[in-house]
Formats: sequence, C-alpha cells, structure tokens
Amino acid sequence: MIRSKVAILLTLLLGIAAFGQTNTAVREYRQANENRLLTDFVQFLSIRNVASDIPAVYKNADLLVETMKREGLAPQAWYLGDKGSPPPVIYGEWLTPGATRTIIFYAHYDGQPTDPKQWNSIEPWVPTLFSAPMEKGGAKIPFPKDGEKIDPEWRLYARSASDDKAGVFAILTALEALKAKGIKPTVNIKFLFEGEEEAGSVHLGEIIAAHKDLLNANAFIVCDGPVHQSGRKQVVFGVRGDVNVDLTVYGANRPLHSGHYGNWSPNPALTLAKLLSSMKDDKGNVVVNGWADDVEALGPVEQKAISEAPKYDDELKRQLGIVYTEGGGKSLLELINQPSLNINGMSSGDVGALARNVIPSTATAVLDLRLVKGNDIDRQVEKLRKHIESRGFHVIDHDPTSAERSRYPMIAKFTVRAGGYNAQRTKMDLPISLRVIDAVQAVSKDPVIRMPTLGGSLPLSIISETLNVPTITVPIANYDNNQHAENENIRLQNLWDGIEMFASLMTMKTN
Repeated sequence: MIRSKVAILLTLLLGIAAFGQTNTAVREYRQANENRLLTDFVQFLSIRNVASDIPAVYKNADLLVETMKREGLAPQAWYLGDKGSPPPVIYGEWLTPGATRTIIFYAHYDGQPTDPKQWNSIEPWVPTLFSAPMEKGGAKIPFPKDGEKIDPEWRLYARSASDDKAGVFAILTALEALKAKGIKPTVNIKFLFEGEEEAGSVHLGEIIAAHKDLLNANAFIVCDGPVHQSGRKQVVFGVRGDVNVDLTVYGANRPLHSGHYGNWSPNPALTLAKLLSSMKDDKGNVVVNGWADDVEALGPVEQKAISEAPKYDDELKRQLGIVYTEGGGKSLLELINQPSLNINGMSSGDVGALARNVIPSTATAVLDLRLVKGNDIDRQVEKLRKHIESRGFHVIDHDPTSAERSRYPMIAKFTVRAGGYNAQRTKMDLPISLRVIDAVQAVSKDPVIRMPTLGGSLPLSIISETLNVPTITVPIANYDNNQHAENENIRLQNLWDGIEMFASLMTMKTN
C-alpha cells in the first residue's frame, strides 16, 4: 500500500514537472518571437472580415489555409457544394502516434459589422497600438521594431482583435511553439475554424454533419469570449443560445408634419417604446409570460462554482458608471444563467443634425433573445409573439397592406432572423472537464474560475447535437475588450497567456 501511494505521488510529481517544463519552453518561444508574432497577428487583423461580406471573409479563409499549410496541418476548406457562399469551415489536424484521445479546437474567423465613424480616431481594419486602454488615457504608439521590447499591457485595437481572431491565432501559435520546441502533444489535435459564427452559424451543422468521420473526438475546446472580470482565467462549461427578432410598428403611411398632425396621428416611435417597456418590469425582470418556466435548474456543482467565483459586481458598476442593475438585485453571474431579452437597437425618424419636425411612419427595433439550458428557440420566440398580441397588436411577417391598415388599429411586423441556436451545457465533473481545468490551472498563478455558463452565445448546441461530443470553452480575451462594439481591442498579455493555455491543453494529462 505504501509503495502504491509512493508510486502515485511520484507519477503526480513527474506530471507536474513535465507540465512545468512544457510551459516554460512555450513561454521562452513566445518571448523570443514576440515581434514576429505581433506582426503576423496584425496582418491577420488587417483583412476585413464582416460575416455578411462573403468575399472578404474568403480572404481570411485563404490566409488561414496558407498558414496551416506552413505548419504541416493538411488543411481542408469545407464548402457547401462548389466554392462560394457561405464561407468555408477550415479543418486541419496534427496526429500524435500512440495518442488515445482526440481534442478538436474551435474558433471563428469572421467578425461583427461596425460603423468606422464610431471608432475613436482609428479604423477597424487598420490595427493600431495603444499604450493603455483608450478610456484610461492610453496614447497611440508606433509598432515596435524588431528586437524592441513589447509591453504586455499595450492594447491592440482592431475589429476581431479579441472576438475571435485572437482565439484562432492563439491556438495555431500554441502548436507552432510545441513543434518548434520538439514537444509532443499528448492528444491527437484537430482544428475547426468557422467563417459565419457572427451570422448565426446557419450552415455549420450541415457542414460538420457531412464530415462526421473526421470529427470523432473526446471534446471540443472552444476559444471565444473573455476571462473573468477580475482578470483571472476561467473555464466555462456552457453558453447561452441566441436568436434575433426584427420588430416594426406602423403609423401613417407617410411621414407627417408634427405641427399639422401632432397629438392626432399616432407616433410609431412612442407606440414601439410602450410595447418594449411592457416586456420588463421596473426592476428589469422580463415579464413575458412563461419566459423562464422551462429553464433547467443548475445542479449543486454549478451552484457551488458560482458561489466560489469572485464577487465583482460593485467594482464593475464603478468602472461602467452605473448605479443600479437590472434583475432585482441578483448578481451578474446569477443572471447570465437566466434567459434575457435585450434591445440591440431602435430606429424611428432622425436625430442630431438631421432631426426634423415630423411624425415618422415606422419604428423598428432588433431584439436579442438569449436562451439558457431548457429553453427552446421556437418556444421562446412564440412566447414573445404572444406577448405582442396580448398588447393588442395584429402580428404579421410582412409590411401591412392597405386592407390590413384599414382593419387593424395596431400592427406589428415580426420576423425571426436566420441562424440562432439553443443553449448548451456540459457537466463540470466529467473526466475531460477536470483535465481541462487542470491544464488551464497549470499556467495560472491564481485559482481558475469555473463557470456553468458564459453570458454570450456560441453554436455549441449545433456541435453537440450533431457530433454527440462535450464542449468546453476556454476564453482568453480581456473582459474590457469592447467585443462587438467600436474600439475592440486585445491586451497583449491576454494574447500571450492564450498561447500558453492552449499549449497546456494540447499536452494535457490523459489518465
């Protein structure tokens, strides 16, 4: 018995030592190549990648394929039919002789649309270096010359700097570092890089279903999203689902002079505002009937993980300049495990220099429905539709005809955007879950935070349902990265940490 315990302890110590040697070697490689790595990343970020701009997204795919060829990853571009729309899923692999487990690493290379005029003196696809975050007085600085020291606190500003080209880059650079240092991964490694995640992953299920024979794996490890607001690394075992709805209400069939017709002709902007305000109470709780009735409750393991996470709400409120929060006093970590209803944007008439004295003819909002485990997209959309009907609206999926205008006093056009998917959650105590936590902990000086659900959304339910494989998310971006907004950025140390984390995952313990 004593010999057995000694053997176990020795094995554990040898494993820790091997982990340490690997992490040190990867860090040394990164430090010796930081200038070139930054240059390569800037080249990647310089290619426009709005998901709806198919030709531009293809240029990103072509660069990825060339990069993966140089690393010997035998890349394949998976299209639906002939080369063309939609953008391809890029697949590659690095197999380890004798490995008994296979891990697929996923990230996406497309990005969100943006208005360049809203960026602060920079352009979205002209990567720009700052000495610190803009909002903290960071100044624009030149890129370092070869051999010059790089400050890990510098911020690199560009569209997709954090979401999600940082993930693609960190994954591929991790393997590059292992190969350069002669370190053999402990698992077979496969890569899956998607080109339409920001468009709702409409075709992902169909594409991966056509290649299921290559996608047998023990887990999908996903790189997307931010680390915890405290700066500590986290491993996340679920994501919320997502679906978007366009909602338009109508006034007169042409704009009217507000002096001639004000207080007489209904104003659709006010009509829409009242309709939207009916969806939440004064505390910000969603009051759409049955909104959370089908939520699958968290188990004791998940509840314990939330209770052990840092309490950071007060600091966040201070940083964000807000005094109160929605949700009736519940914490952020509690609320991201509940389905949400958000107004992405509203439009009716004009403001600023273009404002005119008119009663607009329409008002439109885009609604973002975030789902948690137990919700279903179709059911959730139907709950919202019924709520709108309960407020007296005739709900249609087209602009109203003259006959419909004459018949119904209030009309709402309600259309569901393409894409969208349900929530997904992997058990936190699976053997693969524990191995992933250990691998991330190996490169973290602070305890790793474990989260049942990420606040954002990813197509993990599509992956899980198509391939029957657990999915686990390992984020790397700084939490204040302005994801999906103007002035998106990545803190360089987060990028460097990401490389080390994914190298550690590629050499994780397998027994």
